[in-house]
Amino acid sequence: MVTKPDSNKARLKRHKRVRGKISGTAERPRLAVYRSLNNIYAQIIDDVEGKTLVSASSNEKSFTEYGGNKDAAREVGKLIAERAAKKNIKTVVFDRGGYVYQGRVAELAEGAREGGLEF
Repeated sequence: MVTKPDSNKARLKRHKRVRGKISGTAERPRLAVYRSLNNIYAQIIDDVEGKTLVSASSNEKSFTEYGGNKDAAREVGKLIAERAAKKNIKTVVFDRGGYVYQGRVAELAEGAREGGLEF
């Protein structure tokens, strides 16, 4: 019997390992990314307080197009950078959530950099 490895289980293991090393503070919060098949989500989190400061996703009503592609990911990155600028957040720690830094995750990061976030 051939069994297929659980890729989400491996991703969660990678995410847990990375989260042991990085953490968001009030001066430099964490930009966390979650990627589903149809949407992409981003949050800026202060781990010391345990609060989400800013969030954006392709699941919002303002998005009219499909949320599971690179264009939508770049728009979410720009949107979260714009919302972070309103709260005077300039630098963040990037948390890719155990995903490989390519495709939609990389596009979200590039969009956030275009919007003015530094990481």
